[in-house]
Amino acid sequence: MLRRTARPALHRVVAVRSMSSESAAASSLVKLNFALPHETIYNGTSVYSVICPGLEGEYGITANHVPYVGQLKPGVLQILHEENTAEPEKYFVAGGYALTHADSTTDVICPEAVKLDDIDSAAVSRQFEAAKTAFGAAAAGTIEQAEAQIEMDVNRAMGLAIGVNMS
Repeated sequence: MLRRTARPALHRVVAVRSMSSESAAASSLVKLNFALPHETIYNGTSVYSVICPGLEGEYGITANHVPYVGQLKPGVLQILHEENTAEPEKYFVAGGYALTHADSTTDVICPEAVKLDDIDSAAVSRQFEAAKTAFGAAAAGTIEQAEAQIEMDVNRAMGLAIGVNMS
């Protein structure tokens, strides 16, 4: 019974994808929606490409990219506004998701993001050390220890993004 149900649905998906690919082929840009819970950074902005810090590795999105859902790890999200842009716009993201649709729209949803230029290296070092102390003081397997580990991981990634090595 499942086989009879799945085949017609598969044909519909292929037909829809090919129709939307035709409209996406007309555009050489990605429509970017980049949002945080408290702020929308970009809403339908046309950009050349987006480079995401995916959990499985860094990946780039350009126009006509296959539909894709990727979980983001703490790292640098890069936005190239034009094809020959010398330097991309860079944001540190604490994690999140990137959803690329068949029509060359990409939605990036993150709990937190900050422009790389706005990061204070001294504050990152202090926060990392505080999290390291909290991790050491917490009982094994507790929520407090898990929260401290997350704080350490995020601050370590943020430090690496701005060239500060923390151990």
